[in-house]
Amino acid sequence: MEFSVEQIVQKVVQAAHKKKALDIRVLDIRGLSMVADYFVICSGNSRTQVEAITEAIEEELEQAGVSIQGLEGKEGARWVLIDLGDIVVHVFHRDDREFYQLEHLWGDAPSVEPLLEEVER
Repeated sequence: MEFSVEQIVQKVVQAAHKKKALDIRVLDIRGLSMVADYFVICSGNSRTQVEAITEAIEEELEQAGVSIQGLEGKEGARWVLIDLGDIVVHVFHRDDREFYQLEHLWGDAPSVEPLLEEVER
């Protein structure tokens, strides 16, 4: 089954939410970057939680038949980047997220609240 980009974002957000990821944000970077259409940013309180969030996302995508184009940082579990082509997922350790402040670097990108609200219901 073929999924839309928004449906894949939803799957990523759901998997992160199940592992109690903190402060999940979806940024619409279409028109701001040619790298991707969406950034999904979330964090965990520990390396163990970052690993669990990353693995849950990987499993959810594998079950859906969505291929991961690249995965960086999993060994250190401080900032894991999952490249899905049109979507880039950033799973941070809480401290690293505060340091890099990725949301502020992409401050012009609108947050996509409806995709988050569906998960939190």
